[in-house]
Amino acid sequence: MSVSTEMTNTPFPEMVRLLGTGIAEAQYELDLVSLKIARMMAGYMPDPEPEEGQPPPPAGTPERTLLVKLGDGREYSLLELGFVPSFYQFVDTLIELKLSISASRETNIKRSSTVVNASVTGKVGFFSASAKMRVSSVSASYAAKYQYSAEGSSLMRTKLVPVPAPAILEERIRAMLAATAAAEEDEG
Repeated sequence: MSVSTEMTNTPFPEMVRLLGTGIAEAQYELDLVSLKIARMMAGYMPDPEPEEGQPPPPAGTPERTLLVKLGDGREYSLLELGFVPSFYQFVDTLIELKLSISASRETNIKRSSTVVNASVTGKVGFFSASAKMRVSSVSASYAAKYQYSAEGSSLMRTKLVPVPAPAILEERIRAMLAATAAAEEDEG
């Protein structure tokens, strides 16, 4: 398998897509938490989470119960005291991939041969005889060793920073506070 084949098999587009959708889903969850905190800072209990498979509870007129009582006897929400919820945003997302592929091949060939020559000559009476012999021995070995290794690592990093509350939220908070103050003056 070649290095270029390994590089093309890396699911880079899928990794980018998964990172993007993961950040979007995380941003959505962060925004929901910030809105729940804004509701609590306005003095309202958070909406109960519906149980799995159950419909959400019916919406009624919420009561402001999360208030801070000050020395003048009045109760204020955290928003009325100037606190605002924090919102966060993902910035500077980085994807880093490292891939290392190596292949090696080693071949060992060994040969050896031995040649033995022998000759015998003999005479018995009128007769003479001779014999020659040649013996060869061959030894061979072959070994091949293949190694392949592929290593990879990836790093996905993103930075989360606080951002100011949306301007429209601040405007609606001011309008809510003004309406609450006007209703309290009418009662008093």
